Amino acid sequence: MHHQTCDFAEEIQVLAAALQPMRDAQWTEPTQFKQWTPEHILRHLHCWNEAADWAVHSPKTFQERLASSREHTRQGGNMREFERQMVDVSGHALLERWQAFALDMAERWQVLDARQRVDWAGPPMSVRSSLTARQMETWAHGQAIFDMLGQDRPETARLRNIVVLGVNTFAWSHKVRGWDVPDPMPRMELTGPSGEPWSFGETGESGLVHGSAKDFAQVVTQTRHLLDTELRVEGEVARRWLLNAQCFAGAAEPPPSPGVRHKALPSALVD
Repeated sequence: MHHQTCDFAEEIQVLAAALQPMRDAQWTEPTQFKQWTPEHILRHLHCWNEAADWAVHSPKTFQERLASSREHTRQGGNMREFERQMVDVSGHALLERWQAFALDMAERWQVLDARQRVDWAGPPMSVRSSLTARQMETWAHGQAIFDMLGQDRPETARLRNIVVLGVNTFAWSHKVRGWDVPDPMPRMELTGPSGEPWSFGETGESGLVHGSAKDFAQVVTQTRHLLDTELRVEGEVARRWLLNAQCFAGAAEPPPSPGVRHKALPSALVD
């Protein structure tokens, strides 16, 4: 688990570095993701980091939180309200709690068997998959904060975990929409953050996806519409997939409309 835990910890530190200088007013400023604020995002991440950790170390506590969240929703409650009840701190105090817990979690998870099965809101998954999902959530929700701040996130080879998750959920993106799963999946020829080639799949009739790994990760996490990237997509199967890709669990979600998610202009240019 050393590789995954180090990548998760790095993802936490990169987002924390962007959050640390924020002014008090920015914590409650709406982002382009469903008008969630940075406080909403960090509470969400911390609440479900705790749940993932409990699923390993305190399964009963995990089931209690899961049951509470479902009952809250059943009664018509908003999930952001539930997460506020579970994590009742704000601003930089929230940042400190989220960061400290996540880094401690990463260290403790290093000794776990990556194949150990744990419960989750959907089907059980391996510990490795659970931690990759936590990194993906951090990266995907963090994109809204980097966009709000008008910053480019520093990317490293840790991005490969999210790319692999996107590749591995090719079938899921179809099944969650009730579609037949094409076989084989399209060929992927991607370029990593340091210019390294990352390739997946075999050349065939399903098509080709060519471009940056960052663009691909943004599409499968639905932080960008395909048309807002520089990905080159060839073939009907490849194009339909990336117009509807979804590497996260839950009901089918549409991607953001073209132009909706983007890096904000510096305030001096806006004025």
